[in-house]
Amino acid sequence: MDCVKEKYVYKGTDESYIIIRKIEQVVNLLSEKENCDFDTMYAHFLESNTYRALQETRSLLWYENAEFIVDEYYREKEGIQ
Repeated sequence: MDCVKEKYVYKGTDESYIIIRKIEQVVNLLSEKENCDFDTMYAHFLESNTYRALQETRSLLWYENAEFIVDEYYREKEGIQ
């Protein structure tokens, strides 16, 4: 059974594993910083524009390291563009 409903494709290459793994890394970092459990942080992250940008392969946000994406998340939360 395939758990991933949507494939993340960039220039004809399936980047699904990389993007899903990156989401996991980001949420783990955020959980540590916010001192909360993974599931709670994941639910908060799902509501962010940073998460949506991470899923949009053309944004290339998925290509950045997890720390950079965490910084983007906090910039979004602070209202810094």
